[in-house]
Amino acid sequence: MIKTECLRSDSLHSETLCAETLWSVSGRATDDYADGPKRVGRRAVLKGGMLVLAGAGVSQSTLSADDSTAGADAGTLRIGLVTDLHYADKPPAGSRHYRETPDKLAEAADRFGQSPPAFIVELGDLIDAADSVATEQGYLRTINESFSAICDDRHYVLGNHCVDTLQKEEFLGAVGQPRSYYSFDRGGFHFVVLDSCFRSDGQPYGRKNFKWTDANLPPEELDWLKSDLSVTQKKTIVFAHQRLDVQNNHGVKNNEDVREILQSSGKVLAVFQGHSHQNDLKDINGIHYCTLVAMVEGSGKENNGYSLMEIDPDGTIRLDGFRNQADYRWPIDA
Repeated sequence: MIKTECLRSDSLHSETLCAETLWSVSGRATDDYADGPKRVGRRAVLKGGMLVLAGAGVSQSTLSADDSTAGADAGTLRIGLVTDLHYADKPPAGSRHYRETPDKLAEAADRFGQSPPAFIVELGDLIDAADSVATEQGYLRTINESFSAICDDRHYVLGNHCVDTLQKEEFLGAVGQPRSYYSFDRGGFHFVVLDSCFRSDGQPYGRKNFKWTDANLPPEELDWLKSDLSVTQKKTIVFAHQRLDVQNNHGVKNNEDVREILQSSGKVLAVFQGHSHQNDLKDINGIHYCTLVAMVEGSGKENNGYSLMEIDPDGTIRLDGFRNQADYRWPIDA
């Protein structure tokens, strides 16, 4: 695997910190491909609020604000996205093939190397659950060794499986990320990472103390989000794990409150999320809520999913999906 050169400015700018307390703890795909992986994803275009699908041919982050246009062509910012790897050294369960994700991730890394992103984001459930802390830590060491080799500037969204047995400080300490929710600037845009791994009573997930259907943003995080968006003057992209656009078991229970904050700011272009393992897209009051396909689903290299997102200076977004991931195009006037 060749490490992607994610270039950044040498000078560190001021970062936007969250209200949450800082944590105190500190291969290659099996077959080569001539022209990149074959695309079996589908192109999705939002028209009149409806999703129209058509055949398609597609060192730890400093958490600093940086307007570098690395990973871009002609001012376009490029970002690598993966979600729901669920790596675990255990047999398949249903359609989830846990041991195959390292090879699938290697393919994504090779593709990212061809069009280097400014940074990469893992949208949650990097690992699957285990019965012991030591076993989950082993899963995390194995898959993060591969993920961290892709790009220096990387961001981890906490998923419920990331903190099934592990506590948040253990996961974050292992990947070198100080906070579970925070914001940062890149290439003239503002980015927000959310953490919905809290119970309704505000307690953080960990040590199997939660039901996966009880996902929430606590009041402190909501207050921080509102304040953060009130300060920035930049167009904003939000990254989440549990869904902010549905009221079923895969949705954040108080996502209406979250959406109200996003909408009221007038600055949020789109939300990228995982958790339900499927391609989905909803447009709610002018914000695109894009759910990405899970990497763990299905056996074989053809059953994979990852994407490269490009954002033009005017806010136009293009998501190029690979394998089972859909493509999306959102002109700024959409």
